[in-house]
Amino acid sequence: MDIALTAVLVVLGYLAGSIPFAIVVGKWFWHVDVRDHGSGNVGTTNVFRVLGRRAGTLVLVGDMAKGFLPVAAAKYLFDLPPWMTLIVALAPLLGHMYSVFLRGGGGKGVATGAGIVLALMWQVFLIALAVFLLVLLTSRLVSLASICAAVTFAVSTIAFEKPISYQVLSVLAALVVIWAHRSNIRRIVMRCENKVTFPWDQRHGDVPRTPAENGGG
Repeated sequence: MDIALTAVLVVLGYLAGSIPFAIVVGKWFWHVDVRDHGSGNVGTTNVFRVLGRRAGTLVLVGDMAKGFLPVAAAKYLFDLPPWMTLIVALAPLLGHMYSVFLRGGGGKGVATGAGIVLALMWQVFLIALAVFLLVLLTSRLVSLASICAAVTFAVSTIAFEKPISYQVLSVLAALVVIWAHRSNIRRIVMRCENKVTFPWDQRHGDVPRTPAENGGG
């Protein structure tokens, strides 16, 4: 029974994860395909950059929910064993990164992964979130903040002595996030990664610029 239920949740989780909320929100409400703008990525960051805070927030909630709901169902509603819950947890993440609706394309999985972590281990989620915000505020680099949060997720999961299946998941997830951001890492090293701006930057005229935007350096 548990195996059959796990299989159903995996399929539903993958299909849910495959929903490209960045495209759905952009086309339905703003009549814009975010793939044609900014970085071309179908993730939350590009939506914030291209369409603004309202659209970005909608996509963030949607991407987190499609990771959170299948895992929460497996863990709390059906009380599946940890290793089965782990299998369910991988499904929406893979769906987001390799969407059947985008012919295998997708985003980098950070927001969806955050929803999965929130459902599995809310304490670890809060720690990783704190690291993400700290790095983002100090560096203004979403990619660097995402990588640091993923590594923090793995370290915290091991430190809290969570089930071994969760520890394995955390390490694999951190490696996947790092791999998905390999192009961002190259740009960070070259000091030409795009930085985010905050509302208070615009009010004070203090908008950070990358070396590339400043003409190199």
